[in-house]
Amino acid sequence: MAAPPAPEPVVEVRRSRRRRRTVAAYREDDKVVVLMPARFTRAEEQEWVAAMLARLERSERRRRPSDTVLKKRAADLSAKYLDGKARPLVVRWVDNQNSRWGSCTPSDRSIRLSTRLQGMPSWVIDYVLVHELAHLLEAGHTPAFWAMVDRFPRAERAKGFLEGVAAASELGILADPPDCSPEGAAAMAADDV
Repeated sequence: MAAPPAPEPVVEVRRSRRRRRTVAAYREDDKVVVLMPARFTRAEEQEWVAAMLARLERSERRRRPSDTVLKKRAADLSAKYLDGKARPLVVRWVDNQNSRWGSCTPSDRSIRLSTRLQGMPSWVIDYVLVHELAHLLEAGHTPAFWAMVDRFPRAERAKGFLEGVAAASELGILADPPDCSPEGAAAMAADDV
């Protein structure tokens, strides 16, 4: 038996004369707030509200694993490929990285992974984690750094996968990273029928 459809959310539209082109949406308590320019017509408002609700739902569907899970995953990868020497204090998902897949700050031993990686194959996420873990031991992209990263067996394949996703995004072929989760793969297969 299918679950009943979720009720339509309460939407509050906030118009601003200072807002020129951008539209944004976020959840506030039990409603969705959509911010838009004051000059938009009612038709544009309806169009943008629908688009922003869809975008918000997509982003919430990609719920991030807890940082605890990510930190354990990093510890396991460090033990397996870096002799357990890379020990981050913080490993977390962030949604403000649009030009990088991950980043590392060795001084505070923190690693951040872009939420754009969510839904990609686990070996791609593991590659990015190993790459950032190696930065805890070697700051630059030196030969010693790449030797550590290349201990990960699928390093070259993961680099190629990420380069392909980046190229497709730049060409406008791919708006969002592919959803390679079992649910995403099933949805893609259903689209092919």
